[in-house]
Amino acid sequence: MDIVVHEATDDTAVLECSGRLNMVSAGAFRETVAKVVGGGRARLVVELSGVEFMDSSGLGALVGCLKTARQAGGDLRIAAPSEQVQMVLKLSNIDKILRTYPDGDAAVTNWG
Repeated sequence: MDIVVHEATDDTAVLECSGRLNMVSAGAFRETVAKVVGGGRARLVVELSGVEFMDSSGLGALVGCLKTARQAGGDLRIAAPSEQVQMVLKLSNIDKILRTYPDGDAAVTNWG
């Protein structure tokens, strides 16, 4: 999985992900989030339009990163999930916990 980090504001970062968020890549995803949060950006937008596959390990990584962000006084939002990712979020009811936005800009500007 590839992750590109964009600094949106002083306390917000957008993580643009592509590839597969699964057992193999979940650890690297968590490490990237920990570095971003440790660097002072606790508000995270995870852009998932380029993620063609996510399994339960990827789901666990998202929930763990949500906890990391909230412990630092921030939050984690999902932007533009692909169809497969959206289906996994709905089937697991995680879409009730992780707010989903149509794109990264909407997730950043509607913080509140």
